[in-house]
Amino acid sequence: ERSKDVLDDLYDRSGDAAGRIQAALNVYGIKKFSDEFYYCIEQIEQFCNDESSEKLRNIIFEDRNTNAFPAVFTLIFIAFHEMFVKEKKSISSYSGVKSVLTNLTRRIDTSRRATASDERRKNIDTIKGIISPHFVSADPSKSIYSDHKTIDLDDYIKRSGMELANYELKQGLLSLDGKRELNVDLMDRIVETICAIANNGPDRAGRVLLGVADKPADVTRIISLDKIQPRTVGDRAVVGIVREAVAMGITLEDYHNKIRTHIANSKLSEPLKSAVLSSIDYNAYYGLGVIVISVPEQKEPSYFKDQIYWRNGDNTELAKTPKQIADISRRF
Repeated sequence: ERSKDVLDDLYDRSGDAAGRIQAALNVYGIKKFSDEFYYCIEQIEQFCNDESSEKLRNIIFEDRNTNAFPAVFTLIFIAFHEMFVKEKKSISSYSGVKSVLTNLTRRIDTSRRATASDERRKNIDTIKGIISPHFVSADPSKSIYSDHKTIDLDDYIKRSGMELANYELKQGLLSLDGKRELNVDLMDRIVETICAIANNGPDRAGRVLLGVADKPADVTRIISLDKIQPRTVGDRAVVGIVREAVAMGITLEDYHNKIRTHIANSKLSEPLKSAVLSSIDYNAYYGLGVIVISVPEQKEPSYFKDQIYWRNGDNTELAKTPKQIADISRRF
């Protein structure tokens, strides 16, 4: 049964209970469980924010003045974890999940006896039964164990305002005029920026995020053109790249390949080019879609078209003078 004393014992590192939990985590894999934990939280957040943003407490309880939330949240979390990890299923309708979990406490036992293990199992099975019509047999493992989770993207976006030289945000690859043409010059500027970030120094990695706007005018224009609802993170807006794939009439895979092909065919120096090509990832990010181009640490200066680029705050500039080139070389 759920017991305060038992829970307290879990946090006593010298106790047997804490030792058993640590041993179990070591066997299962701490990072593996951490990835699964964050994915479940992301998916719960996603159905809470579907159509209109609501707190989970307000969705699942008819009577909002209740102390049972931690116990019910645990039931929902375990049900989701089993669906994603054990049964390898994915959510097909976030609105459907939100609908069937509305006033959930009408359908499960929240009395004190429900904390017994057999009663808890019944409640978990009940939750799985009502949400299962809104899941499909699509293994989410790639998303669960990806290098860039939603919570990581939020962190990158927030850090981009402080670590200006290490991050670059781009709203997308298409121009924002009525023609919506692929902006080849912009793609070249992205490669220049990759080169510049690599030249920050041997112990500094960075990232270029596609699908994030930092100009209010761009956000307003994108909403008008693509009829999407951005997600605000700090003073930035995630507008995604799914809208651009739709506008171009291509798949997300084709969109991803356009970026890869441009970088592969560019005159970006090695070993940076190969390192970047193996570090381009996609995150669905609440259905908007964000591409993360990671720029790994380099051991020597990098070049684009035989020229050196560097970061001056959040700007990418060409190193034009012998002194600038020498200063960058000395970083390595």
